Amino acid sequence: MQVRHAIAAAATTALIAIATPAQAADNAAAWPARPITIVVTYPPGGGADLMARLIAPGLGRELGQTVVVENRPGAGGQIGAAYVAKAAPDGYTVMVDASSYAVNPSLYPRLPYDPDKAFRPVGVLARYPNVLVATASFPAGKVSDVVAMARQKPGSVAFASSGNGSAQHLAGVLFEQRAEVDLLHVPYKGGGPAMTDVIAGQVPLFFANVASSLQHIQAGKLKPLAVTSRARTPALPAVPTMQEAGVASYEVYEWNAAFLPAATPDPIAARLADALQKVMTSAEIRQRVAELGGEVVAAPPAQARQFIDGQARLWAKVIRDGNIRPE
Repeated sequence: MQVRHAIAAAATTALIAIATPAQAADNAAAWPARPITIVVTYPPGGGADLMARLIAPGLGRELGQTVVVENRPGAGGQIGAAYVAKAAPDGYTVMVDASSYAVNPSLYPRLPYDPDKAFRPVGVLARYPNVLVATASFPAGKVSDVVAMARQKPGSVAFASSGNGSAQHLAGVLFEQRAEVDLLHVPYKGGGPAMTDVIAGQVPLFFANVASSLQHIQAGKLKPLAVTSRARTPALPAVPTMQEAGVASYEVYEWNAAFLPAATPDPIAARLADALQKVMTSAEIRQRVAELGGEVVAAPPAQARQFIDGQARLWAKVIRDGNIRPE
């Protein structure tokens, strides 16, 4: 009797082992058979959220299914990322994260997931330069003036950010390292309060998002000193790049990328990557991203991985050399 049970159990295990790859193949071939959720790791209204909501309708048309956006913010993107890391790897949960994805592994001593093992990138979507802005009354009119002031009196020139380890903070630290100056960092609880105080003249400098600062620049409330991209941005064509302004090897972008849980089958990942390419390279999305001061990247998975790894190496060094700690 025990032998017969053992044989039956073994046979059942064998059948499961045979059926599982076939079932997985069928599931991949039928994907997507129900709505897809894009999880945004930041609150509504931010860059990652805006990107997800821009691409959701077009992605839905390409895939023939409804695509919904769900915000799971907190802990610098960690809460949403941890949720996606534990999600079923069936293609129905997609993560759109910000450039903090490449920062968090060096910024936080422990993460609730392994970014190298928990996810597979399916594309870098777009990237956005920052612009170094100054309050209208600030005496410096160009980057070289800021450098001269900071060198004359180290620690006297302040810059605002949306918090320790934020994109604006890291952009400022990289500026300090590349320009060989010492600035005073003033962290805020978000980019909105930081921008408000810079406009009011409470803090003179801010490495702002181009889209969020453009209206204030056009209204004369902020002075743009330099953009952080390699080339000038069409949104501010008269503003020099940081390298043109004399800060060598300075190039900073905020960017958005799409990820799947690592064990997602290759056919599903490939189809999603192809759909994202078509959506991102459409005239509508290109124009919308350009209006926000950015540029479409639409990097496929292999190139996306290279780009993200390069960003991780850059910010790991900046964080280590700057002795940066999260709040």
